Amino acid sequence: MKKSLIALAFGTLGLGIAEFVMMGILPDVAKNLHINIATAGHLISAYALGVCVGAPMLILARKFPLKRILMGLVAIVMIGNICASLAPNYWVMLVARFISGLPHGAYFGVASIVAEKLADKGKGSEAVSIMIAGMTIANLFGVPLGTSLSASISWRLTFLLVGAWSVIIMYYIWRWVPQVENLPDTGLKGQFRFLKSPAPWLLLGATMLGNGGVFCWYSYVNPLLTHVSGFSPHSITFFMVLAGFGMVVGNLTGGKMSDKYTPGRVAAFAQGSICIVLLMIFFFAKVPWLSVLLMCLCTAGLFAVSSPQQVLLIRYSKGGEMLGAASVQVAFNLGNAIGAYCGGLPLQANMGYQYPALIGAPFALCGFILLTIFFRKYESMRIRS
Repeated sequence: MKKSLIALAFGTLGLGIAEFVMMGILPDVAKNLHINIATAGHLISAYALGVCVGAPMLILARKFPLKRILMGLVAIVMIGNICASLAPNYWVMLVARFISGLPHGAYFGVASIVAEKLADKGKGSEAVSIMIAGMTIANLFGVPLGTSLSASISWRLTFLLVGAWSVIIMYYIWRWVPQVENLPDTGLKGQFRFLKSPAPWLLLGATMLGNGGVFCWYSYVNPLLTHVSGFSPHSITFFMVLAGFGMVVGNLTGGKMSDKYTPGRVAAFAQGSICIVLLMIFFFAKVPWLSVLLMCLCTAGLFAVSSPQQVLLIRYSKGGEMLGAASVQVAFNLGNAIGAYCGGLPLQANMGYQYPALIGAPFALCGFILLTIFFRKYESMRIRS
């Protein structure tokens, strides 16, 4: 494995911890900052808003070398997380979380382009999946570690750790990532020209809806496992590690299969599988071992879709590759927000914790339909030609 790809994966590892650890440490942050849980939840939204704002701002840096852009983005990650670790009150913390989110989508966009440029011939999707692997490893090890540090010492140490990790990321990007050919500058208007085609909209719509379907269920997986499947609260950390393992396997498998069978076909298959798994979760959540197995399959499917979609956005956003690749993370985070909200609706109606999975299935089905349309309209034509 190339050291350059490992360096890029170090970056997504840090971003993954910064984004997802807040779910696990939310009660500790709320207690320390003297706010309620609902208000503390805005700190998650602030990060997501930063992702949505930061991705399009990437076009302002389009003339800079890609390696320099990466290092600049990591520097913002460092600043945001160190500020979060030192935040004296809720409002400073809110701003720090927004700053931390700004480089998230932009980093994924630039790193995807760099990874594909550094890949061996015919291995572009696999290289992107290695870059994304840091995000899955964050869920496997980083988030449980951060949650444990928060519970045993302080939640501030968790963010300080991410800030220190950012320094290491910058060093290895500087050391291991070579200078790659810059993208041609198509001007400000040219960056958005690719949006005139239906192809990127199909991909972005599929990303948002497909991810929304998964997060309808995943946002409430903790109470599902404890109240429906019958597991003890103490076992949840272990199951979250298993979910992270599913993400790692799904991500690497999706990247490898995309190079063999085309990204569009793999993404559509994985998205269709997610729809079926969500329905099975609804019907079989009361069977403990099957509930855990289905959880791993669903998280594997979520990240099996990621690298193919990232690669496809780059291919179908000519002239605006950085914006196209970064926009995947915007769609991903919008899906998170929509899914968490819609998944909570049946719970507000006092229905069981298995019902969010049922709500998520139609979202996943819509994502599958969009990816199937994309494959038949664009990729199948390329295969035949």
